[in-house]
Amino acid sequence: MSASEAAVPTVRPARPDDAPRCGDIAVAAWEPVYASFRKMLGDALFELRCYGWQDGKRRQVEGHIGQYPDLAIVTELDGQIVGFLTFRLFPDKSTGEIFNNAVDPACQGRGVGTLQCEHALEIFRQAGMKAAAVHTGLDESHAPARAMYRNAGFDTSTPEIRYYKAL
Repeated sequence: MSASEAAVPTVRPARPDDAPRCGDIAVAAWEPVYASFRKMLGDALFELRCYGWQDGKRRQVEGHIGQYPDLAIVTELDGQIVGFLTFRLFPDKSTGEIFNNAVDPACQGRGVGTLQCEHALEIFRQAGMKAAAVHTGLDESHAPARAMYRNAGFDTSTPEIRYYKAL
């Protein structure tokens, strides 16, 4: 077992200077999802709907962490960021919601994502939230995310579908 495999991941509050690394992780982690979308939509519709997704995802993640670091956490392994999670609190609905979260593909399958979710849920509890929410896809590329959310204790869901049509 290598030192990295034996190391224990640690979660900490995000800092604005974590944003670029989290953007890198986001693009790498979402690659299989967008490859699946391309397969489902076909090249023409994918290009119309998802063109530039890497830059968009990077801006979304980096923007949130840069502007709202108090609403984000990162996970480190051996002093290196290997995952992140962004969230929002909705006090009027007593709900915390997980938004973008990902683990470096080289570190997936080690419980890092579940650890991040559990940490976020504790933040929600401490903030007085009574419920937690997260959105993920029903396609095969999101199966690991669905398993992670179940492992973190999410046990109620509503089905959703999004339709597309080329014009």
